[in-house]
Amino acid sequence: VVPPDQARKIYKALKESGLPVALVEYEGEQHGFRKAENIKFTLEQQMVFFARTVGKFEVADDITPIKIENFD
Repeated sequence: VVPPDQARKIYKALKESGLPVALVEYEGEQHGFRKAENIKFTLEQQMVFFARTVGKFEVADDITPIKIENFD
Protein backbone atom coordinates (compact mmCIF):
# COMPACT_ATOMS: atom_id res chain seq x y z
CA VAL A 1 0.00 0.00 0.00
CA VAL A 2 1.45 3.33 -1.10
CA PRO A 3 0.17 6.94 -1.21
CA PRO A 4 -2.27 7.59 -4.10
CA ASP A 5 0.12 9.72 -6.16
CA GLN A 6 2.83 7.07 -5.96
CA ALA A 7 0.32 4.35 -6.88
CA ARG A 8 -0.71 6.31 -9.98
CA LYS A 9 2.91 6.77 -11.05
CA ILE A 10 3.63 3.06 -10.63
CA TYR A 11 0.45 2.17 -12.53
CA LYS A 12 1.35 4.49 -15.41
CA ALA A 13 4.92 3.15 -15.65
CA LEU A 14 3.79 -0.49 -15.66
CA LYS A 15 1.03 0.19 -18.19
CA GLU A 16 3.41 2.06 -20.51
CA SER A 17 5.87 -0.85 -20.22
CA GLY A 18 3.19 -3.25 -21.45
CA LEU A 19 2.97 -5.22 -18.22
CA PRO A 20 -0.35 -6.48 -16.81
CA VAL A 21 -1.56 -3.90 -14.28
CA ALA A 22 -4.72 -2.76 -12.52
CA LEU A 23 -5.38 0.14 -10.20
CA VAL A 24 -8.32 0.62 -7.86
CA GLU A 25 -8.71 3.82 -5.88
CA TYR A 26 -11.18 4.13 -3.02
CA GLU A 27 -12.99 7.31 -2.05
CA GLY A 28 -11.97 8.37 1.44
CA GLU A 29 -9.03 5.96 1.68
CA GLN A 30 -5.42 7.06 1.65
CA HIS A 31 -2.28 5.22 2.75
CA GLY A 32 -3.75 1.92 3.89
CA PHE A 33 -7.35 0.76 3.86
CA ARG A 34 -9.73 1.19 6.79
CA LYS A 35 -13.13 0.09 5.44
CA ALA A 36 -13.84 -3.63 5.63
CA GLU A 37 -15.55 -3.72 2.22
CA ASN A 38 -12.48 -2.15 0.58
CA ILE A 39 -10.13 -4.60 2.27
CA LYS A 40 -12.31 -7.55 1.18
CA PHE A 41 -12.60 -6.29 -2.42
CA THR A 42 -8.85 -5.67 -2.64
CA LEU A 43 -7.94 -9.14 -1.35
CA GLU A 44 -10.41 -10.79 -3.73
CA GLN A 45 -9.09 -8.83 -6.71
CA GLN A 46 -5.49 -9.58 -5.81
CA MET A 47 -6.33 -13.29 -5.73
CA VAL A 48 -8.06 -13.09 -9.13
CA PHE A 49 -5.21 -11.00 -10.60
CA PHE A 50 -2.57 -13.52 -9.57
CA ALA A 51 -4.75 -16.48 -10.56
CA ARG A 52 -5.16 -15.06 -14.06
CA THR A 53 -1.67 -13.68 -14.68
CA VAL A 54 0.65 -16.03 -12.77
CA GLY A 55 -1.13 -19.15 -11.59
CA LYS A 56 -3.42 -19.67 -14.57
CA PHE A 57 -6.14 -21.12 -12.32
CA GLU A 58 -9.79 -20.38 -11.60
CA VAL A 59 -10.78 -19.14 -8.16
CA ALA A 60 -13.51 -21.10 -6.43
CA ASP A 61 -15.52 -18.07 -5.35
CA ASP A 62 -17.81 -16.13 -7.68
CA ILE A 63 -15.75 -12.94 -8.05
CA THR A 64 -16.19 -10.55 -10.95
CA PRO A 65 -12.67 -9.45 -11.91
CA ILE A 66 -11.68 -5.89 -12.66
CA LYS A 67 -10.05 -5.05 -15.98
CA ILE A 68 -6.35 -5.82 -16.16
CA GLU A 69 -4.61 -3.43 -18.54
CA ASN A 70 -2.27 -5.11 -21.07
CA PHE A 71 -3.95 -8.45 -20.34
CA ASP A 72 -7.68 -8.28 -21.10
